[in-house]
Amino acid sequence: MFGRAAGKTAVALFLLVALPCVGRAQQRTNVLFIIADDYNITTGAYGNRVIRTPNLDRLAARGIRFDRAYCQYPLCSPSRTSFLSGRRPDTTRVFDNRTLPRTYLKDVVFLPQYFRQQGYFTARIGKIFHATRFLQNGQPFMDFDDPASWDVSISELLKLPERLRQSYTGTGEPGGDDGKLAFEKLDLPDEDTGDGVVAREASAIIDQQVRAGKPFFVAAGFRRPHLPWWAPRKYFDYYPPEKMRPPFAPANDLDDIPPIALNRLEKLSESEKREFMAAYYASVTFMDAQVGKVLATLDRLKLWERTVIVFIGDHGYHLGEHNGLWKKQTVFEECARAPLVVVAPGIRGGVSTRLVEFVDLYPTLTALAGLPQPEGLEGTSFAPLLENPARPWKEAAFTQVVHRGTVGRSVRTERYRYTEWGGPETAELYDHQADPHEFTNLVKSAKHTVVLAEMRRRLQEGWRKAVPQELGKSSAARN
Repeated sequence: MFGRAAGKTAVALFLLVALPCVGRAQQRTNVLFIIADDYNITTGAYGNRVIRTPNLDRLAARGIRFDRAYCQYPLCSPSRTSFLSGRRPDTTRVFDNRTLPRTYLKDVVFLPQYFRQQGYFTARIGKIFHATRFLQNGQPFMDFDDPASWDVSISELLKLPERLRQSYTGTGEPGGDDGKLAFEKLDLPDEDTGDGVVAREASAIIDQQVRAGKPFFVAAGFRRPHLPWWAPRKYFDYYPPEKMRPPFAPANDLDDIPPIALNRLEKLSESEKREFMAAYYASVTFMDAQVGKVLATLDRLKLWERTVIVFIGDHGYHLGEHNGLWKKQTVFEECARAPLVVVAPGIRGGVSTRLVEFVDLYPTLTALAGLPQPEGLEGTSFAPLLENPARPWKEAAFTQVVHRGTVGRSVRTERYRYTEWGGPETAELYDHQADPHEFTNLVKSAKHTVVLAEMRRRLQEGWRKAVPQELGKSSAARN
């Protein structure tokens, strides 16, 4: 299945991740899994020169930043259920924020549950599965959490003072997934916010487990920059609205886009666009500061050489692209693509432009921890990319979403994106080499008939035909 060179790489990678696991229990490889909510690539490490994200930039410099990482469904619960189960949305059958993760998955072993079965201490702080929703009395009435996955499960909202908790109750996500664009400048210290609690509690649990001598899988889920964009006032001060630059799009940008592809076009004034961009940026910088507090715990405890750290946004997010797209639930690049940074012992910092998918996280983390690969996973471990970020890899990544009862299925290669809405008669084709913002739909271009046929074939064949060839397509077939 492997060639000689690939075999040597596999052995080296095995030694890299297995040696820290030898000896005392506390020397096994820990996992810190950090998730930001509704976060696109608005990060200094990804080239944004306006945003302040010093902690995420430091993390990216230390690990591998993946420039082409794609979620499988650009909505909170479907995306999280997918990467936490290692299954794609057609298998999870979670396509909205109302279906609980185990509705159809039943006895599937989720990622943190698998680590727990392998002797790890597992903890959830904040939003990892979709948000638990609370009644006004502070009791959950729709609990997306998975008790089998955790030794400790902390809903940070319940740790807030009563006067603040009431502001969050009802949906569990102020404003909800369909809420209006809104922001508020909080006259509060960081530690009196939900994300401040996540940082504090995650740091405390890591400290406790190091002292207890047990390997840990700690998942820290920050709610920002999800709507509404609430952050302490000092973070808004970095971003005067008048200095914000809303994304450009040609006046006729929507003319060649099928209407079914669009979601939540907002008609906003120029001042509103700038205010909302500034609020999103403020929320990002606030979240970055909380991530920094957790990273400081790794510094203090000298955990970098025996901890795998993953940072992701659960999916991308629109900030006015295509003349008015805001929020999520499209398969355009800004929504399907999201940040992914992985830091692992012995891995030097770098950048990979190879295609990876969030469904690949489950097999990757188990490989990096030296654990047996579970059956039934529908992703591919990208651990070899940590050693050689430029090596040949996946041929395509797949994202889907439902609009008004119609399924949009999208395939992304390193150059092209192709999407069908219910069938080839309603399709989109974009050339990212010439058109990185997807302004021009080439589906009717006579010059692109060969490319169109090739992308349609890739979409029809699906993910099993896109796995790295040297890993053996039979390995995907087993799943």
